[in-house]
Amino acid sequence: MKRLAKWRLFSLFTLMALFLSGCGKPYLSTLRPAGEVAKRQYDLMILSTVIMVIVIAVVTIIFIIVLFRFRRKDDKIPKQVEGNHKLEIIWTVIPIILLLILAVPTVLETFRLADVSAMDKKDEDGNPNALVINVRANLYWWEFEYPNEKIVTSQELVVPTDQKVYFNLKASDVKHSFWVPAAGGKMDTNTDNINKFWLVFDSEAAEDTNGVFYGKCAELCGPSHALMDFKVKALPKAEFDAWVAAMQGVKEPAVPETALAQEGQEIFTKSCIGCHAVTPSNETPEAARRAPNLADFGDREYVAGILKNNEENIKKWLNDPETVKPANKMTGTYGKLTPDQIDALTAYLMGLKVEK
Repeated sequence: MKRLAKWRLFSLFTLMALFLSGCGKPYLSTLRPAGEVAKRQYDLMILSTVIMVIVIAVVTIIFIIVLFRFRRKDDKIPKQVEGNHKLEIIWTVIPIILLLILAVPTVLETFRLADVSAMDKKDEDGNPNALVINVRANLYWWEFEYPNEKIVTSQELVVPTDQKVYFNLKASDVKHSFWVPAAGGKMDTNTDNINKFWLVFDSEAAEDTNGVFYGKCAELCGPSHALMDFKVKALPKAEFDAWVAAMQGVKEPAVPETALAQEGQEIFTKSCIGCHAVTPSNETPEAARRAPNLADFGDREYVAGILKNNEENIKKWLNDPETVKPANKMTGTYGKLTPDQIDALTAYLMGLKVEK
């Protein structure tokens, strides 16, 4: 009875796992490809799954036939014969054919997806043809630099739809992994070398998700690994160009509109500016970018990448970052803020906007 109870429990958990594996959202699912790379990888997954299912089905059918047709009926020992050479050839050749069917497109796609030669191409005027983004992974946040556009932002990656976007990936501390599930497979970010790849964000898929996808760190990197998320905003080309122009137009920090926000700016200048930039220019040396760029903080939808951007959550983060993201670099780097100081800083941060 105990064994039966265990099997029932095991069966229940198995069914729950199968059921939950089918749950998901279009902006987080690898089974709902949202671009060229994701579609190619999805097709390879389907091809390999079909081959495996066919093999399992054939083996199962043969097993059942043999089990019933050749089951032992008496105590006589059947005639012993050597192996059938035709059958041996067949079950040797068939796996080779199946492996080739799977291997050839896999190798071809591997080389196609690894081709980043367009990153270095330029037009007649010497301007780069491709959109290149330098991704820098940190504990536990993301920085996105657009070197040709000379802007930098954090936590929210903005990309145009229906266009190849090339990425240079690296890490500033430990190994991380850049992954946008709906757009393509993950790629490691290392401290000692730069990995390169490209993605395409499909406009039709973006419409289904209101232009929003989500990315994650896919490499265990510390206590807050599971909280190292980022948002991807996929915009039509015209809107993306407008966003770039708006970011390039910001030369000075946003001017506080209220007395409380002005007080917050003074506190920020004394205690936060050493790590956080409030202009989107990439002129600041990479080594000095010790914390997320906050130039468009008021436009972002999330605080610390995981909390909805509102007054309550900003205050929660400023009051005790450790409760939000354990072991983050901001924890313990400054003295305790008073409630009045937190109110002032919150008012200032909410006013840091680029999009009008």
